[in-house]
Amino acid sequence: MNFLAHIYLSGENELIKIGNFVADSVRGKQYLDYPLDIQKGIKLHREIDTYTDQHPIWRQTKKPLVPRYNHYAAVLVDMYYDHFLAQQWDTYCNIPLEVYAATFYESLERNYAVLPPKVQQFLPILLKENWLVLYQDIDGLKYILTKMDGRTKGISKMSYGTEELLLHYDRFSLDFQVFFEELQLHLKKFVHSTNFLSL
Repeated sequence: MNFLAHIYLSGENELIKIGNFVADSVRGKQYLDYPLDIQKGIKLHREIDTYTDQHPIWRQTKKPLVPRYNHYAAVLVDMYYDHFLAQQWDTYCNIPLEVYAATFYESLERNYAVLPPKVQQFLPILLKENWLVLYQDIDGLKYILTKMDGRTKGISKMSYGTEELLLHYDRFSLDFQVFFEELQLHLKKFVHSTNFLSL
């Protein structure tokens, strides 16, 4: 799962959303340095990642990508799934994606001081280019993947990633729908069984 899914799966709490969003920039027990609700978001992010990486459907989507992209195949699947979430947004949320994204950007700006340095550096690009909405169409996704590929100096080959997406579009879309439903059910159980929100 990439940015959009992590934010969406955080519920309504602003700081839990932010924690889930910044979690990849927080290592080990560094999360304890953050406010409690941001800690919860980081823990939720890690639970999502653990569940996702082990899930047979997510692995099924990744399999045809591995020969060309090696370990970057996992990144591509996460990006594809964010694309499908954005494409099917009205199925999951009654707030238009453009409004949802703009509200989250405002939240990040309000809480800028608490963001990890890496996120602070990336934030102007995210806001200017509106990545959360760009995921919605193939050209937008290709643009983001090309930018990501540039950071690897072309080693990842992710700039070509929309080729496989288009080739397997219907199958990957179905993979996402089934997986995302199971992920949401898992997180409901996780939150309930751990008394997560009351921690």
